Amino acid sequence: MLDAIGDFFRDRLQVSDDSHQTEEAVRLAAAALLFEAAMSDYDLGGEERSMIQQLVREQFDLSDEEANALATLAQEQVRESTGLHGFTSMINQHWSEQQRLNLVEQMWRVVYADGRLDDHELHLMRKIQRLLHIPQKDFVSAKLRHKPG
Repeated sequence: MLDAIGDFFRDRLQVSDDSHQTEEAVRLAAAALLFEAAMSDYDLGGEERSMIQQLVREQFDLSDEEANALATLAQEQVRESTGLHGFTSMINQHWSEQQRLNLVEQMWRVVYADGRLDDHELHLMRKIQRLLHIPQKDFVSAKLRHKPG
């Protein structure tokens, strides 16, 4: 996985310093979790994919092309992954609680991009809450902030 990440950033973002590899891996893990949220209802819609590209572009200050490339790589990683643990461990090791909460906020935006909350999406989000060690009150507040009116 780390080789694919390094290749991605070297080829598309002109990053050649190996010290950036951890940051790149965390970016990929965060984008992958956004795709996990989008695909948990077994329907990756255009609005969800657009939302993910917008979120990674804004959070990581990427161009449209770079955001698209990162999103594509993240989606591939999700397909090849056997679970959430690899993604969440990387994030837990390198991000503060506030950064992890921000990711959960973004995941709620992706979940609600299609205007509804599926049971599979809720199950995934609860699992993510536990794996990222997000306090219940913060998790519920984030959910309510992004719930469609």
